[in-house]
Amino acid sequence: MKIYRVNPSNLEDFYTSLGTEVAGAKILASKSKINTIMIKALHTGAANILKQDALSIGADLAVPRGTILNETPTVDVVLIASDKHLKVLAKKELSQPFGLKKVAHELESFINQKQPKTKIMGILNANDDSFFEGSRFLGDDAIAKIEEMIENGADIIDIGAVSTRPNSAIVEADEELSRIKPICDAIKGKKLYEKVIFSVDSFTPSVIEYALQSGFTIINDITGLENDEVCLLAKKYDASVVIMHMQGTPQTMQKNPTYEDVIAEVDEFFNQRIEKAKSFGIKDIILDVGIGFGKTLEHNLLLLQNLEHFRRFGYEVLLGASRKSLIEMIVPNTPTSERLSGTLAIHLDGIKKGASIIRCHDVKEHFAAIKVQEAINNI
Repeated sequence: MKIYRVNPSNLEDFYTSLGTEVAGAKILASKSKINTIMIKALHTGAANILKQDALSIGADLAVPRGTILNETPTVDVVLIASDKHLKVLAKKELSQPFGLKKVAHELESFINQKQPKTKIMGILNANDDSFFEGSRFLGDDAIAKIEEMIENGADIIDIGAVSTRPNSAIVEADEELSRIKPICDAIKGKKLYEKVIFSVDSFTPSVIEYALQSGFTIINDITGLENDEVCLLAKKYDASVVIMHMQGTPQTMQKNPTYEDVIAEVDEFFNQRIEKAKSFGIKDIILDVGIGFGKTLEHNLLLLQNLEHFRRFGYEVLLGASRKSLIEMIVPNTPTSERLSGTLAIHLDGIKKGASIIRCHDVKEHFAAIKVQEAINNI
C-alpha cells in the first residue's frame, strides 16, 4: 500500500479516471475544492446566522471575538467551504435577513468557474518611448514582428502607439493615429486578421475606430471604458473589450497610490464598468486588474495572490506583468532586459490562479513555458 497527497488540476477528470460514475465525479469534485472567501463589513447578526448555517453543513466561518455578543455593528469574516457547501449556503441564505440575500447571490458567483484555454497576447508598440525597447517596431519591421509572433504561437497581438508607462508623455489623437495607421493598413491589406486576433491598445476613439475598420476585434482600454464613445464603437463593431483597472492616469498613477482594500476596490470598479458595458449592449468582456497601473508592490502582489477572485464575474481574466518594474522591486538591480524569468514566474502562477489571457513581450518563451505547464497539469 502507498499513500501520497495528490493535486489534480481537473478534479472531475481525476475522479472519472478512478472509475467513478460521471455524476459521482462531479459531486466528488464539488466536495474537494475548498474556497476561502473574505466577506467584509457583514452585519453582525448576519455573521452569527451564517456561522451556524456553515457549521450545520460541515463548513465554517471565521469571525472576530465578540461577534456572538454583537459588540460591533459589522464584522469582517472568512468563509471556509467547498463548492458543494457554497451551493447549499447560497440557497439557505436567500431567505435570511441582514443582507444575507446579497451574500447568497455573491456566493453563487464562486461556483463552477470553468478555466478557458490559455491564450498568449503578444505586445507590439508603434512608438519609440515604451518602457521595453524590444517591443518597439515601425513599418515593415512591425509586420515582420507580427508574422514572427504568429509563427511563435501568439493567439492575439495587441498593438498600441502610445506609451502608458508612469509619467509618459501625452500624445495627441492625430499623432497616435499617424503612428498606427500604416500597421493597420498592412494588416488589412495582407489579411493578417485571418491568421490571428488583433487588439488595439488605445482609449482614443478615432484610433480605435480605424483599427476596428482594419480587422481588429478587441479594444484594450486602460481607462476601463471611461469614455462613452469607446463603448459605442465596441457595440457598433461588435468588438470585445478589455476593462482594465487603473488608479489615476499614466501621468499620476504612481504618485502615492492608496487603497483601503485593493481587492475590494478593484472588484467594485469591475462591477460598475461591467454594468456600463452591458448598458451599451457590449457582450464580450475581458477583465485586467492592471498590474503596475496605480499600485504599489504590495498592491500588485495582493492582486496576483487573489487573481482567482475576479473569475467570479464569469469573464476571462487577462494578466499583463511582462518585464514590469515590480520584478526589480522583488529582485533588485534587474533591468528591463533581464526580467523574462521573473515575468514567466508571475504569468505561470497567474494561469494557475485563473488568468487565461497572458499579455507578454516574449511570445516564443511563453508558448514553451505554458506548454510544459499544461503537460504537467494534464497528465
